[in-house]
Amino acid sequence: MNKQLWYFSADWCGPCKTFGPTMDRLEASGNVGKINRINIDHDAHALTRFGIKSVPTVILVENEQEVKRFVGAKTEQQVMEFFSLSMVMVYLLRYILKVV
Repeated sequence: MNKQLWYFSADWCGPCKTFGPTMDRLEASGNVGKINRINIDHDAHALTRFGIKSVPTVILVENEQEVKRFVGAKTEQQVMEFFSLSMVMVYLLRYILKVV
């Protein structure tokens, strides 16, 4: 399974400047894997592909498919909960689909 967090931000975005260090700490901790950072001013394709309307936006992506997203700056704990709960949901859905 290839899961990643994609972090969409912009240099001019105040909340992104506040939230960026949180994402840096999470990636350094190794608890959320690789974080792909996308500056929306430099990557219009990704912006369009994922329908980004506000920044900061974080999307959990597995095998190039969106699993879940949130918009706005969060605490480190909230991002960890988002990541962990999302992965539990993915595993449960896979299990249910196998059984059915």
